Amino acid sequence: MNFTYLLECADGTLYCGWTNNLEKRLAAHERGAGSKYTRARLPVRLVWHEAFETKSEAMRREATVKRLSRREKEALIARFSAAESEGT
Repeated sequence: MNFTYLLECADGTLYCGWTNNLEKRLAAHERGAGSKYTRARLPVRLVWHEAFETKSEAMRREATVKRLSRREKEALIARFSAAESEGT
């Protein structure tokens, strides 16, 4: 399984990435080894993710999400949070 994800950094900024192991990647970000961007903005919090069968699908989704405006990313996070709280 491959994932595209958004992290909220301590300074309120959002970071988008993709991985084939979400738990391991989050742990790396939390250790300050995930990316140069998040290293300077710890702690980070996972606020959204989507699963994909292939690496290329996850990478395409990452590129799409990175092009979204802040408002569009916040809407994506809100929909994800609502679905999570409903248990879907």
